[in-house]
Amino acid sequence: MYYLKRWIVSVLLLPVMIYLLLHRGQYGLIDNADLVIHEAGHFFFMFFGKFIYTLGGTLMQIILPSIIVWYFLRNYYRTGVQISLLWLGQNFINISVYADDARARKLPLLGGSHVYHDWNYLLGQLNLLNYDTEAGYLFFGIAGLIFAAVFIMPLIIQDTDFTDYTDFLK
Repeated sequence: MYYLKRWIVSVLLLPVMIYLLLHRGQYGLIDNADLVIHEAGHFFFMFFGKFIYTLGGTLMQIILPSIIVWYFLRNYYRTGVQISLLWLGQNFINISVYADDARARKLPLLGGSHVYHDWNYLLGQLNLLNYDTEAGYLFFGIAGLIFAAVFIMPLIIQDTDFTDYTDFLK
């Protein structure tokens, strides 16, 4: 029975992960929080030059969920790891859409036409602008790998400090 109980969160998160993978580019409620985090990343990295400043939004979308993943991993809290990894994967899907839009620049940006497109600038500086679609697929693939890790997490973290799911309310 304990073995089956370990898989409950994976089974519950599976439809969410499938939905996110199948609906790439559709704006959802969590995207509002991700946008704030992205913009905050520009602020925190503004002292490191234009390239890092521009990359800072994407970096913050990766760093913040990763810190939360690390916290839960350190405390052997599998459910926390799974949910925070799900959020990280969802951010990689957002990043994939943004990178894929580098040449087309059709996504609406905060600031409208008065701001530049992060990934157009980043890939342009790296002479990789013609590979924006491939960059998008790379980030989307990373999201898929993260989601696979979310699902198989009961095999990775087998011992948890929590014996039933009411303990997380403490």
